Amino acid sequence: MNTTSAPEGVVVAGDIRIGTGRSRRFVGAEHGADVSYFYVENQPGEGPGLHWHPYSETWVVLEGTARIRVGDENFVAEAGDTATGPARVPHCFTNIGDGVLRILGIHASPTIIQTFLD
Repeated sequence: MNTTSAPEGVVVAGDIRIGTGRSRRFVGAEHGADVSYFYVENQPGEGPGLHWHPYSETWVVLEGTARIRVGDENFVAEAGDTATGPARVPHCFTNIGDGVLRILGIHASPTIIQTFLD
């Protein structure tokens, strides 16, 4: 339920905030959507541990630089880049830049299902 006044169909950022930062967790099933996402703001050196999902995940780097690991491959993605990891393949990312990393992780599922490996 929205804690602030918003038009029908709008999810207010504060209502899906993770902790005290600006990161957010949107679970599509709770809002009539077929996709879910994490909007993440990480400081240098931060990022989620190695994990996998039973569906694909697509990342859009909005600001900063990330090292993304998908399976045995590592690559660097910068603002404006998009990358995808297939279902059931372990992956993670780390902010390797000097400033804030802003990244959108789009989950091809109305629910978020993730299994951490470390």
